[in-house]
Amino acid sequence: MDLQLFSNLLKQDVKLEASVPLTSVYCIHCTDSGCICSRTHCLFTLPATPQNYSMVSNCSELDDILEKYYLTPSYAIEFVIGFPGNLIVVLGYVFCLQEWQSCNIYLINLAVSDLIFLCTLPRLSYLYANGQSETMAAACVINRYILHVNLYASILFMVLLSMDRYLLVKHPTRDHYLLRPRTALIVSGLGWLAVNAQIAPMVALMIDDLRITNWKRCRDYASLQGQVDSFSYSLGLTVIGYLLPLLGIFVFSYKIAQLLHAQERAIQRKTTSFKRPLRVVTLAAAMVLILYSPYHVLRNIRIASKQPWAGLPHCTKMYIEGMYIVSRPLIFVHSVINPVFYFLMGDKFRELLVTKVRKLARKTEQQNASAIQNSTQDP
Repeated sequence: MDLQLFSNLLKQDVKLEASVPLTSVYCIHCTDSGCICSRTHCLFTLPATPQNYSMVSNCSELDDILEKYYLTPSYAIEFVIGFPGNLIVVLGYVFCLQEWQSCNIYLINLAVSDLIFLCTLPRLSYLYANGQSETMAAACVINRYILHVNLYASILFMVLLSMDRYLLVKHPTRDHYLLRPRTALIVSGLGWLAVNAQIAPMVALMIDDLRITNWKRCRDYASLQGQVDSFSYSLGLTVIGYLLPLLGIFVFSYKIAQLLHAQERAIQRKTTSFKRPLRVVTLAAAMVLILYSPYHVLRNIRIASKQPWAGLPHCTKMYIEGMYIVSRPLIFVHSVINPVFYFLMGDKFRELLVTKVRKLARKTEQQNASAIQNSTQDP
């Protein structure tokens, strides 16, 4: 418990009571991990003065307010916008693309990952809107597993796409073995194995935390407790799953810029299409840096704030948790804007998709015209 707060309680002649009228007091509930403000299960009570209300109530309800009025609409909007976009891309690749290239393999993996993740958002949005926690342990683990696998798989496939664009500029005839579709399939499989290896300790941590809460409370990753050192693991995951891939994207961006500068005259005489890979990789680097950095920084600060050696007051911890909550929907915006990459990548995907839509529209019009003509000919 914060020493100053405890001192204030003693000065105000705090009484130890089993239960008190909720309209007359505010309560401090102390456990081994610290003290929290509560209106039930009171150990210490103090008069409900405006000063005490400001000290106790303001910070304790911050996470509930953000979850209900911020996370709920944010996740709902991301689902409404992101799901149709990724579904169109997946269906477009399956039914429109006849000749698959290496970048298409990486993109379809990215789109399927986003599509599966987006399907978990309506449930989360519903729970936060009603102030509930996931009651099914299996659903809790599966939801958090899909969420974090998608998060780090997206970064990894962004790196693979950046590598693919670099090799395309360096080997425009696609004679490099890494530009072959079969190689891309193998690399994608290895990528999924690597991501699952990164997330495996988190699954163990989630199970430990559910066991501690008697399988009744599903908490976010930064709030988990278990045998795994969550702070050390979070730092390692940040370095391996985020910083190193981000560095890889920047390196490929720099290499592409170097190649384009060296080939500038040749490109001007032929076509400017080779400038597109640089634009795609630069956009990927900017997106990862802007969307992923706040989450990883605040997640590590949030976990560190819970450690005994931090010695932070309760309200400070709550404000840190509030900032961490704000960063969570931001990082998942990538699932909404990833379809932009599918159209910027080129490889005639956009043209094939538009052509397919026009054919379907023309066929529908012809069927409607035939139906109208047959109906007018009937006696």
